[in-house]
Amino acid sequence: MATIKDVAKMAGVSTTTVSHVLNKTRFVAEDTTQAVWNAVQALNYSPSAVARSLKINTTKSIGMIITTSEAPYFAEIVLAVEEYCYRLGYSLFLCNTQNESEKIQNHLDMLINKRVDGILVMCSEYVEGSLTLLNRVNVPMVVMDWGPNDGKSDRILDHSFDGGYLATRYLIDNGHKDIAIIAGDLYKTIAKARYEGFVKAMTEAGLLIRKEWIFENDFEPEGGYESANNLLKLDHLPTAIVCGCDAMALGVISAITEKGLHVPQDISVIGYDNIHSSRFYAPPLTTIHQSKTRLGQMAMEVLLERIKAHADDSKSEPKVLEIYPELVVRSSVKNLNQQ
Repeated sequence: MATIKDVAKMAGVSTTTVSHVLNKTRFVAEDTTQAVWNAVQALNYSPSAVARSLKINTTKSIGMIITTSEAPYFAEIVLAVEEYCYRLGYSLFLCNTQNESEKIQNHLDMLINKRVDGILVMCSEYVEGSLTLLNRVNVPMVVMDWGPNDGKSDRILDHSFDGGYLATRYLIDNGHKDIAIIAGDLYKTIAKARYEGFVKAMTEAGLLIRKEWIFENDFEPEGGYESANNLLKLDHLPTAIVCGCDAMALGVISAITEKGLHVPQDISVIGYDNIHSSRFYAPPLTTIHQSKTRLGQMAMEVLLERIKAHADDSKSEPKVLEIYPELVVRSSVKNLNQQ
């Protein structure tokens, strides 16, 4: 196996010059640079990533800790982060925690041992003690937090209240008065905010909020399916359903279809998140858009700032990342005003 000395000998330069060319740590004349790369190619030389990282104090790798990459919303954020890393020449280590403190600790230990340059943490809610674990780590880190903020973590301000209001208002503007909601678990910050937006829109319009039409479940298709089946057992049905997320809306549409009803002819459905697959639902889903790509890019930009600040021994304050909900109109809501 060729060594850096072999490359230097073939190129007729010193090993220091070879190192500067490979790591781009100093200007080297163009003809010398070309001679080094010609030697590298001829000898099939591959520098040790570990040895190189020890010399330049970087591994060009990022760790990412999330709740689960199975959830479509998180999967799209991960994709955006991975693409951003790829363009900048970084490798990404992805870790799923399922919100378990033990897994968070194990993943942190692994990432530290891998000598990652920084860690991006993006969990929907943090269990007791998990933020304490993260705050102990002396590695540049961005801890994105949708839930109650500890003052040390970065905050995602996604305006879920406004999104819940926007979704419900759209149904009302389309003539719907009998509206149900299948929300996420209401102890979760995002689910509660979207529900409160629903309540505001209904109250403003002077519409009755029926307790028997309020359901909460997990942000999964199974949760939406289960809640919709319970709703469809009632004698009096709504004309429209607000769903806590697009994944739940998929389960809701399945339950409605299995009962021999149709969306939106019999019951209209509106989702939240605008995940990639929502446009391919049957019918294509009207939903509230949140830019997962922009959120992933913003998080990475903050992390790279932290990595630079860490190298310069300077302090970095917590950041607020804002994304704004937008209505995406497709085919799952019927306009009752046209009847």
